[in-house]
Amino acid sequence: MLFRSSKFKSKWGFILACVGSAVGMANVWGFPYKLGENGGFAFLIPYLIFIVLFSYVGLTAEYAVGRRAKTGTVGAYEMAWRSGGQEGIGKVVGWIPLAGSMCIAIGYAVIIAYVLKGLTASVTGEIMTVDPGPWFESFAFQDFSVIPFHLIVVVGSLMTLLMGAESIEKTNKVMMPLFFILFLIMAVRVAFLPGAVEGYKFLFTPNWSKLMEPMVWVAAMGQAFFSLSVTGSGMIVYGAYLPDSEDVVDGAKWTAVFDTIAA
Repeated sequence: MLFRSSKFKSKWGFILACVGSAVGMANVWGFPYKLGENGGFAFLIPYLIFIVLFSYVGLTAEYAVGRRAKTGTVGAYEMAWRSGGQEGIGKVVGWIPLAGSMCIAIGYAVIIAYVLKGLTASVTGEIMTVDPGPWFESFAFQDFSVIPFHLIVVVGSLMTLLMGAESIEKTNKVMMPLFFILFLIMAVRVAFLPGAVEGYKFLFTPNWSKLMEPMVWVAAMGQAFFSLSVTGSGMIVYGAYLPDSEDVVDGAKWTAVFDTIAA
């Protein structure tokens, strides 16, 4: 059981934490290329349909189950199966999303270590005088090349987690607004790149025939599922720290809105 005093202090602190969990490679990398491969605007229609469906049903359920169980992923699944007398099965099933989240965390720790190395090179001016491609390959393809940055990521993450939901809330109240400011700066920069106008035309010009292709709907469903972090362990755990007075449906709605804006 979690410490009852360790909770999110505000609705927006909870929402920003959930958005921080949901927004990631699925938005920055997955969404653009899947939209490009599946008809642009035509892809947006089924994508938004599935975002609404999965957030209203999936995210709401995970927040509610986490808050009801007031414990981690394995305990929440165990509780969900207890009514049928099968809590043992629930405990086993609960390890599947937990293991998946661990694998994702390991991958992201390496990615963020690369980001920190890039940030350091930007601050020192090193990256301004080199070809970015070979520069990245010089450490990305070398063993143990970013260990110091990796240690910073791991230790920083552990310290944030050990200090509980309030620490995560305070961190996200700073980091998530900065994240969206960075996205805004990138959007302005992209608007002035060669070919940007054609890209916008592709994005906002409907090709209705694409909606007749089943794989467009499958790709949109998978992207929405992945982007919202449904059936992971993060949303259940965050729900466990949510006060009983908060509206889980409203929280799921705003998580979906900001996640979609990021994409």
